[in-house]
Amino acid sequence: MAKKKKQPKAFIRLQIPAGAANPAPPVGPALGQHGVNIVQFCKAFNDATRGKEGMVYPVVISVYEDRSFDFILKSPPASILLKRAANLAKAAKTPGTEIVGEVTMAQCEEIAKMKMEDLNADNLEHAARIITGTARSMGLKVAG
Repeated sequence: MAKKKKQPKAFIRLQIPAGAANPAPPVGPALGQHGVNIVQFCKAFNDATRGKEGMVYPVVISVYEDRSFDFILKSPPASILLKRAANLAKAAKTPGTEIVGEVTMAQCEEIAKMKMEDLNADNLEHAARIITGTARSMGLKVAG
């Protein structure tokens, strides 16, 4: 007889700073309500993101019936990567009228390469256009 593949009973989506997962909110309450070993997850996540400190990583955690789990790290949000490329702390309060910084098309293409697997794009050109749209909605001018 073939073994049955385990089906997840829940998916938990969180955004956690790299190397800084701890049992405090939002990690603890989100995992605790499904009976997951919080400390075990924190150790696994921190090991997976070691050396990438300073970035926020979205993570999708699959929780199974026997309270075991596995997780998938996604690429950092485009807004964080764009703020880092433009050396900004915050985006514009009124993006249509206020320009707070500038990024080049080459920087947008570099960010698109990083995010390619998470974007809904067929090629690098389309992915770069998605990133430039995000930049404009943050109040950044795209040069080139």
